[in-house]
Amino acid sequence: GGIDGVASIVDHHGDPQALQADAVRIPERGRDADGVDAVRTVLAELQLRADNADQRLTDKGIALGLVGLNRQTAHLKRMDEIAKARALATSLSLTSAAAAKAGLKVNQDGQRRTVHQLLSMPEVGFEQLIAIWPELVSIPAYAKEALEADTLYAGYADRQKDEIAHFRADDALVIPNDIDYLALPGLSMELRQKLTRAKPSTLGQATRVDGMTPAALACVLSALRKSRAA
Repeated sequence: GGIDGVASIVDHHGDPQALQADAVRIPERGRDADGVDAVRTVLAELQLRADNADQRLTDKGIALGLVGLNRQTAHLKRMDEIAKARALATSLSLTSAAAAKAGLKVNQDGQRRTVHQLLSMPEVGFEQLIAIWPELVSIPAYAKEALEADTLYAGYADRQKDEIAHFRADDALVIPNDIDYLALPGLSMELRQKLTRAKPSTLGQATRVDGMTPAALACVLSALRKSRAA
């Protein structure tokens, strides 16, 4: 479920420079750590990045009359090249067998994968793809960087959207009146006492108890699932 996964973001390919942990960390205490809010915080940080600030904000500056003509022209050309690169990266594809024949390490599942999807794999580099599709060499360096950033963050953003959907489902889970928070492992004594006093009737209400964290919610959710399976 969403709560089980909210507190962890998988390190991208083991590369510490690929996704800085402090740039997407989930708050550990307070209302910002409530289930959906925490995931939305991560999702926003994945989308509102320094590397795509120019793409996101220059059009707004143009609309407000804050960008000069030369800058506008350069920006529109840049965005056009990035759009073309993205379209090309999603139009070129090959099967898993063809990928293996070309020396790419991919799962042999019979699926076709686009350049965009292949770039998201740790063992695949842009130069390898250029060897397969020479037309990729015409992509400008800045468009190539935009593509690589897209593939780096897209998986995380999709995962966080899935987490939000899971949270919506988990929110409605009913908490039995006889649940013994004092006996739940993994909760601080302070939080056990607060939950005992608040007596939330659903998991959604539990997320709003002061001091609740995603990890603590996962403990409560685990207890609920165990009680249902018993």
